[in-house]
Amino acid sequence: MSADEENFSSRTDILKMLDSFIDQMSKIRRTLKGVSISALILAPLALALSLYLMRHPSFLGLMDNRDEFGIVLVTLLSSVIVISSIWIFTGIRQYRLIDSWNRRYEEYLRGKEKIDREIASNFGTTEEQE
Repeated sequence: MSADEENFSSRTDILKMLDSFIDQMSKIRRTLKGVSISALILAPLALALSLYLMRHPSFLGLMDNRDEFGIVLVTLLSSVIVISSIWIFTGIRQYRLIDSWNRRYEEYLRGKEKIDREIASNFGTTEEQE
């Protein structure tokens, strides 16, 4: 094998490895999109339930009757409210980020296919089957 052929082989190996990496990132993106959607569904439910419990008329009575338990319950519900708010914000931010990455990935695939077709037409060959 000549030096040119080895150079070409190493370049194609790098390109294949890069394509493989991008495909793996696409799979991870789908998982992250599912996580962000769950954050957009579950966090508002936790937030609504916590606010409902804190505003319920019997909640004040529970706090008066059970001093230590009431303090712990208020602390827990307050932490659920704060964490759910952060979770909603993070879910929205992550969803937007993944959506923009998805658009750029689709542009990359279209450009790659266009270049592959141009190369194939210039050299009069069809794409190789892997």
